Amino acid sequence: MSETEVTNERHGAVHEIVMARPKTKNALTEAMYAEMTRLLRALASDPEVRVVLIRGEGGNFTSGNDLRDFLQNPPKGPESTVFQFIQTIAAFPKPIVAAVDGFAVGLGTTMLLHCDLVYAAEDTKFKMPFVSLGVVPEAGSSYLLPRQFGARRAGEALYFGETFGAQAAFDLGLVSAILPAPAVLEHARARAAKLAAQPAEAVRRTKELLTEHQLGELRTHMDREANVFASMLTTDETRGILEGFFTKK
Repeated sequence: MSETEVTNERHGAVHEIVMARPKTKNALTEAMYAEMTRLLRALASDPEVRVVLIRGEGGNFTSGNDLRDFLQNPPKGPESTVFQFIQTIAAFPKPIVAAVDGFAVGLGTTMLLHCDLVYAAEDTKFKMPFVSLGVVPEAGSSYLLPRQFGARRAGEALYFGETFGAQAAFDLGLVSAILPAPAVLEHARARAAKLAAQPAEAVRRTKELLTEHQLGELRTHMDREANVFASMLTTDETRGILEGFFTKK
């Protein structure tokens, strides 16, 4: 991994994690997942950090997995790097704010389910193309989306993997607010800073109350997702779909 693929910077009590592969629309590699997991685990116990902000570089949040890297390093179950990142962000004890613009594809959408506040540019394109790629949903999305969207709308989003916009994401409760693209990061930073200024223990305990009631069941479900996801990658149909992307190119 180059030094610039995941960067991080501190703004007072807010720590930013930046997905920084703009030439690939911040497509995620195994090394990037490992670095983001390392950062989150370190920040969880850092007393000077009260809020984490996640964003992408260059006008996009992330286009999802880098398929070439993904095929070279396929996840084999819950202990795989990508699923360790998911488990870590799901259990993170401090608030996470996301500033989202451009493309938010695959995990770029599903990781938002584990963020406490999500601010999106009005032209953001969300997409969860798991079934179309011959795999199944991840990041606990098959558990959380029916509870958030309702079963029918969750099925519509996951079975077809079609693109939907910021207004639909807001209506479904996936994002907190929609902003003009130039204002998203500034707004997210301002809200993160305001949240970081709130009484720390009250914020921490409030997040516990909001999330802990389902965390155990969610972890069990994410492990099941990870095992099914990994098993799908061994099928001829799925390998053919994924490798077909490079044949077309």
